[in-house]
Amino acid sequence: MPLPFLTADRAFDTADDVALPFDDRDRWRRPYRPGPWRVGAAALLLLLASFVLFAAVIITATASVTSAGTVFAIALLVVAGALRLLRMGVWVSARGVRQVAFVSTRTASWDQVVNVRTVQQPVRWLGLPRTVQGQALLLSRRGRSAASAPPLLTSHNADFLGRDQLAFDRAADTVEAWAAEYGRD
Repeated sequence: MPLPFLTADRAFDTADDVALPFDDRDRWRRPYRPGPWRVGAAALLLLLASFVLFAAVIITATASVTSAGTVFAIALLVVAGALRLLRMGVWVSARGVRQVAFVSTRTASWDQVVNVRTVQQPVRWLGLPRTVQGQALLLSRRGRSAASAPPLLTSHNADFLGRDQLAFDRAADTVEAWAAEYGRD
């Protein structure tokens, strides 16, 4: 006997795509959920940070406060790294598209965007140098060469590896729809 009131996916099963009345189009939003590889890596980093914080407490009780402060600072860096890892990805708003990497963020306003398209090409597997055949979402900007720009999304990055191909297609279609709605006519 299915219990639909207990499922979290019930809200996503509806076919209507009507914006909610509190939906603010000026807020930056990710058009997809973080993938299992990204969430798993962040969870492992947070687990490591908990051990380092526990070590800082033990060092505080047994050794000097300066060494405990150093270990506590290392734990804070690990927590900040895990949170930044979860923040990575593509974000869209009415102002433009933003690609958040681990140490950098690139933002392009919709006025600068020429087109956003999905292409079949070799893509990096989890961001490593190894390439595999997959799909990539490319952004072309005015005054910039399309060859030098890294893809916004790939079907083999940490958000879509291990998920159904439909998840990448939905995310790419959503970004393309934002570009079509807010881009220059």
